[in-house]
Amino acid sequence: MSTASTRPPEGRYGRSSDERADRTLRVVGAVLAVVTLGLIGWFGYHHVAKNEISAEVISFDLGKDAVKVHLEVRKDAGAGGYCTVRSQAENGAEVGRADFRFDGDDTRIDEVVTLRTTSPGTTAELVGCHAD
Repeated sequence: MSTASTRPPEGRYGRSSDERADRTLRVVGAVLAVVTLGLIGWFGYHHVAKNEISAEVISFDLGKDAVKVHLEVRKDAGAGGYCTVRSQAENGAEVGRADFRFDGDDTRIDEVVTLRTTSPGTTAELVGCHAD
């Protein structure tokens, strides 16, 4: 005795609804992947290429109520911005933080800035620089 199949013959009535749903999901997934990669690339380019000012701490001199910080700033000609510097005490508490502005046409600036502290600091750290 044989049983009758409840499935239609292969290829006779076109694709099944499961196959159409799978194809739709693949297309939607591919489109979302391309859009996500495009956004990541755009944000990455904007963050790296458009950051017109950067700096590094060359040295620092500790004092009782201030820290003198030697900064080397690199920026695009005519660009303006500021760099944030902070100092911490021996126990890790922040004892001073200040923004120092850099404007003008120079592309490289060597400057010693004075960061006032509430108690003796043990470090000088560049937190970051931001272009206007």
